[in-house]
Amino acid sequence: MKKILVALQTFGEYGEEPKKMLEESGYEIIYNNLGHRLVKDEIIDLGKDCSGVIAGVEPYNKEVLDKLSSLECISRAGVGTDNIDKGAAGERGVSVLNTPDVVIEPVAEMTVAMIFDLCRKLTYHTSIIRDGRWNEKKPGSLLPGKTVGVIGLGRIGKRVGALLSPFGVRIIAYDLFKDEKWAEENNVEYVQLNRLLSESDIITIHVAYDKERPFIIGRDEFERMKDGVLIVNTSRGEAIDEEALAEYLKSGKVEGAAMDVFRKEPYTGELCRFENVVLTPHISTLTRESRNSMEIESVKNLLDYLEKNK
Repeated sequence: MKKILVALQTFGEYGEEPKKMLEESGYEIIYNNLGHRLVKDEIIDLGKDCSGVIAGVEPYNKEVLDKLSSLECISRAGVGTDNIDKGAAGERGVSVLNTPDVVIEPVAEMTVAMIFDLCRKLTYHTSIIRDGRWNEKKPGSLLPGKTVGVIGLGRIGKRVGALLSPFGVRIIAYDLFKDEKWAEENNVEYVQLNRLLSESDIITIHVAYDKERPFIIGRDEFERMKDGVLIVNTSRGEAIDEEALAEYLKSGKVEGAAMDVFRKEPYTGELCRFENVVLTPHISTLTRESRNSMEIESVKNLLDYLEKNK
């Protein structure tokens, strides 16, 4: 009997259907009951002889993949696959699947929530009340008339644009691959990155990680921005130079930032000391509905693959 490893420690927390699908599949199911994210030796130990893995963000590098000799498919419950060495997987004939559509709504909603937080300084005003500093109030700003620059107009970037459009904002976008029809229908203008940086009141980042160019936003990009710009990143921690961001927050050129992703997680860096920075621990997709849907889809992807490749 073929085996499936469920590497996610929280699998099935938000609904019974993913586990039910697996347990009715006829495969032997091995769960991660260790209570933490698996490290490479644990993946190798639990995953030996497994044909499939329901994966989270634990590492599947060449060393791990070389030891999982029976592995046929990694089904990622989520969209990002940076934790998987896809070159090594391809060499071994291991398919890598993910669940990109499920994350669109939760990440887009989180992005918009962060934009509202920054505009109205909700996190800042929460902190001054807790510290007994009631009179240190600061004025916020309204969305109508603002220019929002979307870096990466893929599925999530488009949804962010659609959610913000009713608030009377001007939306400009930068992407290497243009969907001109969608942009025209939704009143979004494609521009070059330098123009987006110089014209945007709010910048939101929705890009895939590119190891050849780790920073989309570094010191040169900050220099081109408007004074008082707001920045949101719910995509990849590598997209922003965190040290440079701290410098421009200190100078006041960046009025506020919201970050859900970081180069090293858990994050404990300098941005924690800024009251005008909203920090969340990589929770953009952490909703009950999306997590359950993500797990259902990842199970379906894996079972379909194994069935087709018996």
